[in-house]
Amino acid sequence: MKKQLNILLASLVLLCSCKGQESAIDNSVVKDLNIDRYLGKWYEIARFDHSFERGLVGVTAEYSMREDGKIKVVNSGYKGSLDGEKSEAIGKAKIPNPNLPSKLKVSFFWIFYGDYFVLELDDDYQWAIVGSNTDKYLWILSRKPQMDDQLYLELLNKLRVRGYDTNKLIKVEQRKI
Repeated sequence: MKKQLNILLASLVLLCSCKGQESAIDNSVVKDLNIDRYLGKWYEIARFDHSFERGLVGVTAEYSMREDGKIKVVNSGYKGSLDGEKSEAIGKAKIPNPNLPSKLKVSFFWIFYGDYFVLELDDDYQWAIVGSNTDKYLWILSRKPQMDDQLYLELLNKLRVRGYDTNKLIKVEQRKI
């Protein structure tokens, strides 16, 4: 099972790193990102569908600093239901350009890195929108497992203005707290 997950994650990285067709999206990133404030646990509120996450619920991403200056990335979720088998992938992220820390590169497989662009970020680091250099990858993240409906609608509007097809977003089931 771990081998299948690694293959799927490698496919993601390869897809993210390939230059696709020009799209009409605005994938500009936030100007300021304090990586220390960004670290910690994020809950996936919504995402575009991808084979490497298909069927996963209760998905979280946890970021922490490594001794080598890179960022440890732990993505986890449950297959089929919140009581399903746990799936976990451990990777690393780096900031290639310290002057633009909101454009990270993430790897779950050897030396292959994919884009991780912080497109929108709450001033208090309570929610974030993450994409890549294409319109094929998109996530809405929150520090809490549930997001206020009004805020969610505001974020959808931000994404529509950027040119994303928000109808493709899948809301991710999370545990109620």
